This record gives sequence, structure tokens and C-alpha cells, in this order.
Amino acid sequence: MTTVNSLREQHRLQRIGTLRDQARVLLVDPGQEVWLFGSWARGDWDARSDVDLLAVAPDQVAAEALADALREAGVGDDVKALSQERWRQRRCGQDPWWRGIGRDAILLAAGASA
Repeated sequence: MTTVNSLREQHRLQRIGTLRDQARVLLVDPGQEVWLFGSWARGDWDARSDVDLLAVAPDQVAAEALADALREAGVGDDVKALSQERWRQRRCGQDPWWRGIGRDAILLAAGASA
């Protein structure tokens, strides 16, 4: 017997798989990462939920370029950009909002190491 919860989780996993495929295509440099956060990462999404992404790259300029590419390709609705160093600091820092993102975020794609 299929439950509503199992159908929701199946839909969520399919959506995450699609986002992974879309994000991988856009990674052009080593050190780039695309993270899913928010309701889709936590599993408490609904019909009005947007796709929250974090574009991470070795430096802020490269992160902004990746974020722009994700937006232009229609992969994410709300795309934030951080350098790798700022991402490490924020996900383990004192700000509860960023700590929550660090706790719940799902790595969708990562560029090959140099």
C-alpha cells in the first residue's frame, strides 16, 4: 500500500535528482558546488515552495557567476552565492539561520578537484 508520505518522498527524490542533473551541467570549474537548502532539502515542501540553492566556488566572483548561470537556466528560484571560505565559516558560525542551512543542505553537484 502506497501512503501519501511515501508518494511525497518519491516526488521529492525525483525533484532532487532532476536538480542534480541540471546543476552538474552548469559546473565548469573545480571547486564549484551547488547545494539545495530550504523546504525541499528538509522535506517539508508544499505546492508553493521555491527551490533554494547555494552556489559555492573558490572565490566570490566565481560563486556569483555560478549563481547567475543557475538562475538563467531556471534551476533555482532563490540562489545565493558564497566563496568556499565564507560557506565554511557560515555553516559552522553563530548565525542560527546559516547553521540551519548547513545542517539541512544537500550537496547536489560538485566540480572535479584540480
